[in-house]
Amino acid sequence: MPTLLANGGPVIWLILIAAAAAAVVFVERALFCHRSQINSAEFLNGVRTVVKRGNVVEAISICDATPGPVARLVKAAILSREHGRERVREAVEEAGLTEVPRLEEKLNLLATIAQIAPLLGLFGTVVGFIDIFGQVEQAGLYANVQLLSHGVWKALICAAAGIGVAIPAHAGYNYLVSRVNKIVLDMERAAAEIVNIITENGK
Repeated sequence: MPTLLANGGPVIWLILIAAAAAAVVFVERALFCHRSQINSAEFLNGVRTVVKRGNVVEAISICDATPGPVARLVKAAILSREHGRERVREAVEEAGLTEVPRLEEKLNLLATIAQIAPLLGLFGTVVGFIDIFGQVEQAGLYANVQLLSHGVWKALICAAAGIGVAIPAHAGYNYLVSRVNKIVLDMERAAAEIVNIITENGK
């Protein structure tokens, strides 16, 4: 590894910084999604039972004790229960507009790293070939493989590193997007259900 870093030139450090940033973003977002996803069906059944008994305070306490956007969506609906069905629906929509950006936060950074990592690798490759031609020009007729090896190393290492960072970053981005989409789908289902629960109980 030290040999690869030494022969990769300055561009390899840019690629490594991009790789470290991608790893940090992926881990943080994966943990965030893990904390945000709950068994929404079980949660809503519990809230329904409590709301039907008329115990609104306990329903709100359940929401406060449950992590994730679904619980906050349901809490917003419960707090708006006395203002009619349309207001409950509006409150749920407003809560959803607040929660979705939180779920999608930093995903663009991961996507950007996945896109620019191969370009950084290509940049390092071009720099390596520039180094090669500079060595050839200086050595003239005395140029040999050993003299040119540093430039070749730089070109190949940067190209491989750029692709090596882009592949997992792109895969990680797609994985996180699928997790976010699943949570958003849970939110939509929970929103429709809690509106029905609240309005039915209010009849």
